[in-house]
Amino acid sequence: MTTPVPSRARGREWLGLVALVIPALLASMDLSVLFMAAPWISAELEPSTGQYLWIMDIYGFVMAGLLVTMGSLGDRVGRRRLLLVGAAAFGAASLLAAFATTPELLIVARALLGLGGATLAPSTLSLIRGMFADEDQRRTAVGVWTAGFTGGIAIGPIVGGFLLERFWWGSVFVINVPVMLLLLAVGPFLLRESKDPHPGRFDPLSSLLSLGAVLPVIYAVKHFAEEGPNPSSLVTLLVGLAVGALFVRRQRRSEHPMIDVRLFAASSFSAAIGANTAIAFASAGMGLLAVTFLQAVLGLSPFDAALWMLPTIVGSVVGVALASALAPRTRPAILVAAGLVVAAGGFLLVSTMRVDTPVWWLIASYGLLTLGVGMTSTLATSLVLTTAPPERAGAASAISETSTEFGGALGIAVLGSISAGIYRARMDTEVPAGLGDDLVHTATDTVGGALAVAGQVPAEVAGVLRDRAFAAFTDGFTATAVVGAAILLVGALVSAVALRRVPPGTPSADRG
Repeated sequence: MTTPVPSRARGREWLGLVALVIPALLASMDLSVLFMAAPWISAELEPSTGQYLWIMDIYGFVMAGLLVTMGSLGDRVGRRRLLLVGAAAFGAASLLAAFATTPELLIVARALLGLGGATLAPSTLSLIRGMFADEDQRRTAVGVWTAGFTGGIAIGPIVGGFLLERFWWGSVFVINVPVMLLLLAVGPFLLRESKDPHPGRFDPLSSLLSLGAVLPVIYAVKHFAEEGPNPSSLVTLLVGLAVGALFVRRQRRSEHPMIDVRLFAASSFSAAIGANTAIAFASAGMGLLAVTFLQAVLGLSPFDAALWMLPTIVGSVVGVALASALAPRTRPAILVAAGLVVAAGGFLLVSTMRVDTPVWWLIASYGLLTLGVGMTSTLATSLVLTTAPPERAGAASAISETSTEFGGALGIAVLGSISAGIYRARMDTEVPAGLGDDLVHTATDTVGGALAVAGQVPAEVAGVLRDRAFAAFTDGFTATAVVGAAILLVGALVSAVALRRVPPGTPSADRG
């Protein structure tokens, strides 16, 4: 008996892929688009320190917490339907954020954007699985999608810098609106509906448990990194882990679980999720620091910094192309591990940066990092999709995207906090004498604060302050790069072992 040859995708499917990649790019881009706009938002809305952190982080937190729920919901009500509903919600929340007049309103708008983003990412990826039955075409399509989704984190600061040179800070949100309107117009014609034919009943309690597990863990780890161990962080972490245990227990006992936790018994699936988390953790955290280094230490304007970051996108595209070309005849263990090692090499090159290092060295190092990210993410995403059964594509896609968003949010929080801690420790002993307590506090808090203080003091003191602040920030930046490299090298070793039995071109062969 011969196995039927899967039908190959035609023009409609490839046009549909374009329609799916753009919202996925925007959903990930909104995680980092505020990197450039943050100074303008701080100046106009004057948020407190706590409000500022929530403005930056709540989008990723809400998105990570709801991805699994939305992926499961898409399996039940229809992935195209959920995508279009999410596009409308994302566009409306973007307008609310763009014209927010208070920090509280912007926080609410960012949370609603996270809700909309949670419907976009898993819906786009699960629809791709149904559109491309042929393995080679699917791998190419996943590679294109991966370049868009992972590239969005790198593109966010670039787009933000370009817009901020010309418009007000709200423009970084307004650009989402025409794209969402275009998706609403073409989606019904280019995308075929797909869903689980036997979905079972939606489980609201599991949805609440998944949110109650993800958010406290992210919050606890973030505050542990910022403030060190304290009872509040420990209690929050334990609450998140306890709720997570209840969630897993409920999924194991459910006839129609939101997440089939048995998927994690497949080494290919677990390794892919781990690789995705590690690469997002390291690259997202480094992205914020690299943009800050370009603007604060090297003195580039937002637009110039954006132009310098453009070559790093090429690295991601080349990585995706390499992974797609080599996957049919190279074992995933080799490719995933190689991608992680290449990205780790980029981090180690970043760790050699000094205050007077030319900007091209940072961009070349960061480009090597994004090359590894493109390689790893393409293979990891493909492994997730081909390991899961087709009817659970939405839930599996949601797990994959949760790992990316979870890793990205933690990376920004943890690596950013490590860098900030090193900066503060250095500056506590090196602030020039003669500054008032308020100015000392501002200068030792962030490198941006030191630059603000430098503009208020005599020139000779300002020069010393700037030099010491730049050196302290660079020390934190490079130390963080070493941490990121270590995490990726450990991930490479684990991936090589976990995927060693998976043959080339057939990642779904390993089911146990």
